[in-house]
Amino acid sequence: MTVVSVSMPDSLLERLDQFSEEHGYTGRSEVIREASRNLLGEFQDKKLEDRELMGIVTVMFNYETTNVEEKMMRLRHEHEGIVASNFHSHVGNHYCMELFVLEGSLDSISAFVGKIRATKDTLNIDYSVMPVDDFGPLAEVS
Repeated sequence: MTVVSVSMPDSLLERLDQFSEEHGYTGRSEVIREASRNLLGEFQDKKLEDRELMGIVTVMFNYETTNVEEKMMRLRHEHEGIVASNFHSHVGNHYCMELFVLEGSLDSISAFVGKIRATKDTLNIDYSVMPVDDFGPLAEVS
C-alpha cells in the first residue's frame, strides 16, 4: 500500500484521533481511507445519472474572520445556470448560513458542491440530491 502524507490543522488531527478511538478504527489511516471512499462514491449513484436533479446545499461560516460570503457570491454567479435560489441568513452573533437550491445534472451539481467544499474557512457543509421527477409525491403530502 502506498504511503501518503497529508497536512491538516492540529485541531482536526485531534478530532480524527478521537473519532478513530471512539469508533474502533485501527488508526488514522483506516478513517482516512473510509472517508475517501465515501467522498469519491457520493456522486457515483447510477440512479442519478442522465436525470434532472435538485440539490440543496447549506454552508455555515464565521463572517467576522473570513471572506467566505464573498466566495459564495462569486460561486453563485459562476453557476447561475444551476442556482435556482440562494438564501443568506445570520445565525447567532458571528455566523452566517448560505442555502443554495440547485437544479441541474449530476456533473454540474457535483462540480458546484466540490467548489463549495474546497472553499477555505467554511465550518460546515451539508447537501442532498434527488431526482426532480421523484419529488412529485413528496409535494402532495400536506
